[in-house]
Amino acid sequence: MISDTLPAPATSPGLPFGALATQPADALLGLIALHRADERPQKIDLGVGVFRDDAGTTPVLRAVKAAEAALLETQMTKAYLGAEGDATYAALLGGVLFGDRPADERLHGVQTPGGTGALRLGAELVARADRAARVWIGAPTWPNHAPIFAEAGLATRSHRFYDAATGGIDFDAMLADLTEARAGDILLLHGCCHNPTGAELTPAQWSAIAELCASRGLIPFIDLAYQGLGDGLAQDAAATRMMFAALPTALVAYSCDKNFGLYRERVGAFWALSANGAIAERVRTNILSLARSLWSMPPDHGAAIVRTILENAALRRDWQHELEAMRVRLNGLRTALAATHPRLSAIADQRGMFAMLPLTPASVATLREEHGIYMAANGRINIAGLRAETVPFFAHALRPHLDAESTTP
Repeated sequence: MISDTLPAPATSPGLPFGALATQPADALLGLIALHRADERPQKIDLGVGVFRDDAGTTPVLRAVKAAEAALLETQMTKAYLGAEGDATYAALLGGVLFGDRPADERLHGVQTPGGTGALRLGAELVARADRAARVWIGAPTWPNHAPIFAEAGLATRSHRFYDAATGGIDFDAMLADLTEARAGDILLLHGCCHNPTGAELTPAQWSAIAELCASRGLIPFIDLAYQGLGDGLAQDAAATRMMFAALPTALVAYSCDKNFGLYRERVGAFWALSANGAIAERVRTNILSLARSLWSMPPDHGAAIVRTILENAALRRDWQHELEAMRVRLNGLRTALAATHPRLSAIADQRGMFAMLPLTPASVATLREEHGIYMAANGRINIAGLRAETVPFFAHALRPHLDAESTTP
């Protein structure tokens, strides 16, 4: 007789996948679902990290639409690009990032699937070169940073960075922690528009970091995901340019998600600067070998859009105008929000899409339940989720929490 009772689910580590541990759900994705289900008309989504205009939409840029139309008419093949991707795209984007830097045999760049792909490619390159290298990451940072390096088999170390009391950077504490870094270690840096704090290193602090890297043999790995959304294209790249000019070895991961609005197209690039041409050639071959094993060939469409924009003078000007409007909107919202309460004043001097509000998780939960305001539990908000008309409502809802927490011993 055949039993109609199903066996209990297998949990033994000896069975296929039985040793896997259940992973926690992504908190941000859960926040998206809660906001979507909320029927209150005044609800505000400050969680998802995408740019929004004053109508609350994430638009496709005019220049992107025009480039796509041109590609539709002129693109004759969908054949593979090769592991390196679109070399013209990488060269043109390199001009945006590095400016008029002379051609350098020590510098090599490739197309990647988004900035995340660039970070993972760099992590794998570091791990292949020196498995003992440690990656120093400031706290707080983008939640995906540490997992990317850990999945490549690298150990990560945390150093102090953000001072919640001032809304700025505790630079002395950062330098003190980095005295434990050793030669060959990686120092992960946000090139501009720090995620999640918005806090910016000054030019003098960047120079001090360059001196630290040179004296201790550290390798800077710059994550540049928001060029043009802080103080301008050249200004936001200034720190990266200075580091690449001052040091023999440096890495940078670049994303076009935000400044071209190409979130779902996954458009990025990775550059490595080596000490000399011979090492650079070894690095180049290893980059291509790793890219081949990670994604084989990168997707073309998003990079082709960026290439089309950058090689067409009219489209490039239009993109720069659109990007400038995005930057002005973000900084205008920062100024408006900073003026609503003394505890928010530092937000005006920060840059980029994100800020950290001085709120407890309990206050964040109350704001969600009572006012339909959605943000990460640590108080991180996406500035672009606000609109000029919603700033007063948001500030009114925040005030009692800011007042109460400022008096908490």
